[in-house]
Amino acid sequence: MNVNQHTPVASPYGQPHPGYAQPGYAPLDGGYPTPYAPYNGPAPAYQPGAPPQGYSPFPSFPSKAVPASPVSDLSSPLDLGPARVPPSSSAPPVSAPQAYNQYTQSHGDMQNGPPLMTQAPPRPPVSQPFSHGAVNMSGPPQSSHPPQYGAPPTMQQVTNQMTGMHISSGPPTPAGPGYAPPHTSQLPVGTAYSAPAPPTYTHAPPPPTSSALTQPPPASGPPAASQQYYGGPPPPSQPPFSSSGSLPTSQHQFTSSAPPPAPPSQQTFPPTSYSGPLPPNQAPAPPVSQQQQPYSASQPPFSSAPPPVSQPAYMCGPPPPTQGSFPPRAPPPSSYAGSFPPPAPPTTSVPSSQYPGPVPPQMQPPPSQLSPYHTGHPPPPPSTQMPPTSMAQSNHLPPRPQAPPGPLQQPPPRPGMQGGYSPQQNGAFGQMRAPQPGYTGPYPGQQNYGAPAPAPAPAPHVQKRLDPDAIPSPIQVIEDDKAKTTEPFTTGVRGQAPPLVTTNFQVKDQGNASPRFMRCTAYNMPCTADMAKQSQVPLAAVIKPLATLPPDESPPYLVDHGERGPIRCNRCKAYMCPYMQFIEGGRRFQCGFCSCVTEVPAFYFQHLDHTGKRVDCYDRPELSLGSYEFLATVDYCKNNKLPQPPAFIFLIDVSYNAVKSGMVSIVCQELKTLLDLLPRENPEMDSVVQVGFVTYNKVLHFYNVKSSLAQPQMLVVSDVSDMFLPLLDGFLVNVNESRLVIESLLDQIPQMFADTRETETVFGPVIQAGLEAMKAADCAGKLFVFHTSLPIAEAPGKLKNREDRKLIGTDKEKSLFQPQVSFYNSLAKECVAQGCCVDLFLFPNQYVDVATLGVVPVSTGGSVYKYTYFQAGSDRECFLNDLRRDVQKPVGFDAVMRVRTSTGIRATDFFGSFFMSNTTDVELAGLDCDKAITVEFKHDDKLSEETGALMQCAVLYTSCSGQRRLRIHNMAVNCCSQLADLYRNCETDTIINFFSKYAFRGVLNNPTKAVRETLINQCAQILACYRKNCASPSSAGQLILPECMKLLPVYLNCVLKSDVLLPGGDVSLDDRAYLRQLISCMDVAESHVFFYPRLLPLIKLESDVLPVAVRDSEERLSKGGVYLLETGLHLFLWVGASVQQELLVNIFGTPSFSQLDPSMTSLPVLDNPFSIRLREIISSFRAQRSRYMKLMVVKQEDKTELIFRHFLVEDKSASGGASYVDFLCHMHKEIRQLLS
Repeated sequence: MNVNQHTPVASPYGQPHPGYAQPGYAPLDGGYPTPYAPYNGPAPAYQPGAPPQGYSPFPSFPSKAVPASPVSDLSSPLDLGPARVPPSSSAPPVSAPQAYNQYTQSHGDMQNGPPLMTQAPPRPPVSQPFSHGAVNMSGPPQSSHPPQYGAPPTMQQVTNQMTGMHISSGPPTPAGPGYAPPHTSQLPVGTAYSAPAPPTYTHAPPPPTSSALTQPPPASGPPAASQQYYGGPPPPSQPPFSSSGSLPTSQHQFTSSAPPPAPPSQQTFPPTSYSGPLPPNQAPAPPVSQQQQPYSASQPPFSSAPPPVSQPAYMCGPPPPTQGSFPPRAPPPSSYAGSFPPPAPPTTSVPSSQYPGPVPPQMQPPPSQLSPYHTGHPPPPPSTQMPPTSMAQSNHLPPRPQAPPGPLQQPPPRPGMQGGYSPQQNGAFGQMRAPQPGYTGPYPGQQNYGAPAPAPAPAPHVQKRLDPDAIPSPIQVIEDDKAKTTEPFTTGVRGQAPPLVTTNFQVKDQGNASPRFMRCTAYNMPCTADMAKQSQVPLAAVIKPLATLPPDESPPYLVDHGERGPIRCNRCKAYMCPYMQFIEGGRRFQCGFCSCVTEVPAFYFQHLDHTGKRVDCYDRPELSLGSYEFLATVDYCKNNKLPQPPAFIFLIDVSYNAVKSGMVSIVCQELKTLLDLLPRENPEMDSVVQVGFVTYNKVLHFYNVKSSLAQPQMLVVSDVSDMFLPLLDGFLVNVNESRLVIESLLDQIPQMFADTRETETVFGPVIQAGLEAMKAADCAGKLFVFHTSLPIAEAPGKLKNREDRKLIGTDKEKSLFQPQVSFYNSLAKECVAQGCCVDLFLFPNQYVDVATLGVVPVSTGGSVYKYTYFQAGSDRECFLNDLRRDVQKPVGFDAVMRVRTSTGIRATDFFGSFFMSNTTDVELAGLDCDKAITVEFKHDDKLSEETGALMQCAVLYTSCSGQRRLRIHNMAVNCCSQLADLYRNCETDTIINFFSKYAFRGVLNNPTKAVRETLINQCAQILACYRKNCASPSSAGQLILPECMKLLPVYLNCVLKSDVLLPGGDVSLDDRAYLRQLISCMDVAESHVFFYPRLLPLIKLESDVLPVAVRDSEERLSKGGVYLLETGLHLFLWVGASVQQELLVNIFGTPSFSQLDPSMTSLPVLDNPFSIRLREIISSFRAQRSRYMKLMVVKQEDKTELIFRHFLVEDKSASGGASYVDFLCHMHKEIRQLLS
């Protein structure tokens, strides 16, 4: 998807941007932080020093700001700048129907736009709220354009310019508009920005003074403006958006009016438009050559990490001339958005500046110029200095050379702004500020570019690419949530959203299930189906019934009502829970789900207190807690008889590949110790699980390991077409009784098959053999199958190699995700009926058709583990850790799950590893502590705000000790009749979990392109509905996001770029099928880190706290640093080429980068605090995940870096996936199209 398409049209230039300066809004920020005091000019609305309401000025944006005004508090507007059409000179982009006709309006009617350039903009009345951008006007007004700006462009020019605008200002980077070229260490040419913008979301920053382009811009150059479009200030010709008000505080528009205080280093410049905190590295970055230094103290703690060296896009300083500045060095590729005369219309229209992110300091306009973003009016600049009238011109002007701004001197350029130009008033119109008088040249030694420079030439507004620091940062949101979560989370409040999955918190169960068991997409459900349809927010819950809890939380209580069993509603069969209302003195209860009244059995009767609660309410878990278990009676057992203890059967492939790779000997050796670790309820007792062993290639070998034998006996079944069990007694045994025979067998297997020449294998009969053994023993259990190759031997379930890369991207691609034969579907059904769960460990050296082999594991609640090109040396540790955990983890067998809901909604769809024979019961032959089931709800009636909506998940299963139990999880959420309430209480991580499962199931029946388009469309509808119904009016150029969904675009883009939906050339079909199955049963924490990996800078490691993560972009990596990246499936240790020797010695024990061995999979055990702490961090990460993450050391510029880069999900992907910046622009365009 080409994000860099034309920007949709924004509201006409001359019109106020909604949300900008509309009168009634208080500035987002609530004021400039003190450091900005100078800015506080005209707008009284800002109280200096007051931080914006929802945002903390800096360090991080709160992930959920307290709304100032009810509706608006939801939003974080990013100001993408007015959605403007590119200047009329070029053809307007398709998406933008109208060119800036605003420009063409008579000056008179442009009243609320930025003031015309031709005349000085009127001074805003004092009372108007100030917009961020506004500089303090107390001094003599400065010209609105920095002197270098030169005359204001004419209106026509502006229009033209806009037409050409792109997000990025420089020549486009290869990645595409708006991207900084990823890996370069220098700034990319095209990047427009030099400095990262502070993350304040809402203000648009004015361009920093210093950010002027490198060269003095000619007064009316070619339409460089187009670039400017993104971040530059709007041309003067439009009145700034001085419409008078500021944005509502609560909305986080990214444009909030007040700039947040800059980090100390940059304080000098107020970020204009971003209200969020500046990213740490926002401090003006050192010149490219210095590439940002790793983290400077000044950075806000979490803000995004400093841009990596390579970060092209914004050094804090103004971009080097090469960057796209005025005469771009190279013409940007047309695709590139902002380059010099950008060929294409601006991208989505996100003006960078507008995005809520902070402006990089240098980008900020000098105080005197208003930033395009502010709401307030800027003082009228002297007309003489006005920037060129037309945007186009301004864009054209060549940038002046900029030196990096000095640390304190100027704010980094705003994301969209061009360095050195005044910010464009794209989107928000405010007047531009003149350069700030006090700013000296940006970096030492640089000329003072942004500041009023001696050079009179007007600086063009070059538009820089949207500043990544100006757009919502996942790290900021995660860190804000951690900072906000200081108390244990108590579940007693209905409809209260829990802390994020990335936050460590303690849960106190007070009537609703812990978020560890159940998370919802929305904790405020719409009352009606129409409202749900209008918002398009999916209503779903991710349920992990047997989730393990941390040591400080008690597991669910087990309630035993004896032979009478659990108390249930007579009509809907819901189990007793805190939502049942006792009436008639306690003799009856009214069901909270269906309102039916049921008699209370005599043994369960208890009197009520004066509030109507039972006197024993707090003594009974089922009356006071959200999660608990009931001991089930015989009535809940299969065939009305209590279950037998479960069995574990190990089936080992002994074909040539399996023996040669070392897999057979490793498995046999490990099983000797694993047999002591079989699951058990009571650690003091021996496990009751029975075990059996089979080996196979083209035929099957069963082993009699009865305790009375001196040696194990092998029985061979060569007729695989009609599988049967050759022995009953002696196949399944108790480990302790038969230990000697079992150990003898495990010693002999590797020797027996050491010289095998058999390369063909079977697979279907192997599962049938295990199933027959369980049927014979009348028990449930699990099969552990260790398999290496495509089963091509003659037998049921035989497969052929169907890997055909020519089908990728075509309508037939979906067939590659579907099973090749129906045999495995029917086999899976039989396994589920018996309670036979299958876990498959694959060791392929080539295509094995995971899509087909995985059918039985996925349908039975099992797992698939895959070790491609397995090598005993490097993969042994990973495989053995997975095997140990898989054998030991808590698991239930023969499980059935049903989700009941209160009247008004019902569970309609289910996603995960299970089998369904009807529309309500989820059947799982096995259910372990890692498996999550995602359930979607739909309305079948109206809900009421008073009663809310109730859900009860009941899972009937056999524990590993052979007990039949019922685990109950209850959840009550609020209901709302206002869309604003729905958007105020959603959880983005859970929504993404749902969307990924929905999409990954969709590829079975639809082309991947159609699946991606469906996701983009639904996301755009969610955000457009919010914009239309909940956000305060603002210009179309602003992208306004709900506060709790501001990360929806970045996370959705990660799903769209995943290997399943958009594979790179090196991703095999098996890998895609494997990931598709794996994600189908992930919980929210796992899907979060999978789609947005955790990237930690390892510069300083303290003993108790983790370093703050940085954003997943190459720009955040410093050549002198070492970074740890975690995806939930992999760990990468990235080592920069110029890393300090001290770090190398501490971590690897060698002072030389060239001596590092990239094939190492574990770190040397060194006796220094850094090494000890790093190994502790790696161990803690592994302990949090359900699969062992193998460590891969990646040296910068080594060939393995391509794999590592694949996980830098904010950058453009090798397979064609958009960068975050581009995707945000694309989403903005989609939203505008929906709204128009």
